[in-house]
This record gives sequence, C-alpha cells and structure tokens, in this order.
Amino acid sequence: MEILIWGGATISVIGLLGLVWCIFRVAKAKRAGLSDDDLRDAVKRVVPINLGALFLSVIGLMMVILGVFLG
Repeated sequence: MEILIWGGATISVIGLLGLVWCIFRVAKAKRAGLSDDDLRDAVKRVVPINLGALFLSVIGLMMVILGVFLG
C-alpha cells in the first residue's frame, strides 16, 4: 500500500503544480493589460488545463486516502 500512497502523493503534487501554473498564467495575462475580450480568451485557454490539474490533484488525494485505509 506504500506504493499507492507515494504514487498518489506524486500525482497530487503534479496536479498542484498545474494549478499553480494556471494561477501564474492568468496573473500574467492580467498584468499584460489586455482588453476584456483578450483576457477572456486567455482565461478560456487555461480553464481546461486548470480542470485537468484539479482532477489529478483529487485523484492523487483519493489514492493516498485509499492507501492509508487499506494499509
């Protein structure tokens, strides 16, 4: 079960890094002084990556919890 815990932790950290990347990407777009439509387009491009990173983080945490319960 230790593999499940460490694997889940790794996947969760990858998801967390993806979320942090999304935050920096949107903050960079806001600082660039883009027009409202351009800013919306930038955010629209980041949303699928944000959802994927959130999914990875949740799956990783589920793996950790499952490993703790089974271990």
